[in-house]
Amino acid sequence: MVRRGRDFDEDDVRVRANPRGSRPRTKIRPTQEDAADAMVLAVDRGRYTCLISSGERAGAEVTAMKARELGRKGVVVGDRVSLVGDLRGGPDALARVVRVQPRHHVLRRTADDTDPVERVIVANADQLVIVTALADPEPRPRMIDRCLVAALEAKMPAVLCLTKADLADPTPLEEAYRPLGVEVVVTRQDGDLTPLRRALAGKTSVLVGHSGVGKSTLVNALIPGAARVVGVVNDVTGRGRHTSTSAVALRLAATEVPATTSSEVAAEVAPGAAAQPDHADEADQTAQPAPNGAAQSDASISARPNGSAEDTDLHSDAAASQRHSDGVTTAATDDAIAPDALTNSPGTEELPSGWVIDTPGVRSFGLAHVAPEAVVTAFPDLAAITAQCPRGCTHMADAPDCLLDEFPVDPARLDSLRRLLSALTSGD
Repeated sequence: MVRRGRDFDEDDVRVRANPRGSRPRTKIRPTQEDAADAMVLAVDRGRYTCLISSGERAGAEVTAMKARELGRKGVVVGDRVSLVGDLRGGPDALARVVRVQPRHHVLRRTADDTDPVERVIVANADQLVIVTALADPEPRPRMIDRCLVAALEAKMPAVLCLTKADLADPTPLEEAYRPLGVEVVVTRQDGDLTPLRRALAGKTSVLVGHSGVGKSTLVNALIPGAARVVGVVNDVTGRGRHTSTSAVALRLAATEVPATTSSEVAAEVAPGAAAQPDHADEADQTAQPAPNGAAQSDASISARPNGSAEDTDLHSDAAASQRHSDGVTTAATDDAIAPDALTNSPGTEELPSGWVIDTPGVRSFGLAHVAPEAVVTAFPDLAAITAQCPRGCTHMADAPDCLLDEFPVDPARLDSLRRLLSALTSGD
């Protein structure tokens, strides 16, 4: 039978001279042992501004992109990364992020309480600073509670910064949150920011809050030259307008402030300590226990020596040693981001440098990623009782047969626990 159609010849047959020419590409990647360590300062449309902290280029800022081998792994502000490529900096230089170091703290949120997608706000921050205006816009306590729950889940201490104290009395919010062991700092327009500087010194702090509460205004006052855009509050809705569009880490320089006296030094309570009875004659000395086990007195707002706290001083001279957190060891930052040397004047003390991460304003703070057990664990004295509660017990006031109502527990501690648990199920 004759085959119809065109004739075939040798050009219709693919001849591979090298039978190994289709060998798949090797998966062995270079080790990049000479990569420079760096900290991510800002993220903008796939480009990462990084501060190099090791090698000959220590202290230089470079722009980098994520290497292909990292895949879909996210890189956020605060990440410690390894860079290769062009580390000269400048508009025409582009490095590559080849490794992301293990994170010791991660602050997350979700769009709402039903969204399964977690959004990482920042990594490796030492503390969460919840910025809330006392007026214009009005404070939203449930939003504050939700931020506190997120801080508990991230194992980060929280500081409540109340702004615009010249417009409203801060006392009600102070009385509401100090029993939770939250450090409270009050600021006002053109007021003294020394208490806030003490709370931020020597740490990496992330500022979170609604639009219009004054986060960018505080950053501009604390860090000259930051030039963060500020806005005004909408007269109709009473809400702030978005001005910051992305998170950015800014260095808080070391500074001198008036020295504190011994009477102003805050009382320290060992982690996990049980709540102390409330005695009227000891009100000034008794520290309220914090949900995460730490405790501070009211005096800690204005007198925290050098702003230091256990395992949070990343940028002081003591940071030359390795830092251990949750079983992960990461290299501390070197002299590239060490505090500036200052000469103390009589009657003054030196506050070490730190980092302030300004974030865009948020309208909601979802907690779909937080389990109620994580909140209960932060109250060790109450967790031992809840372990014997019936299965499925919510530990709220209306929960039947909840043992928290049968055992003699500190009412203030119980109220704090239930307030935070209610934040998981209520809107902000």
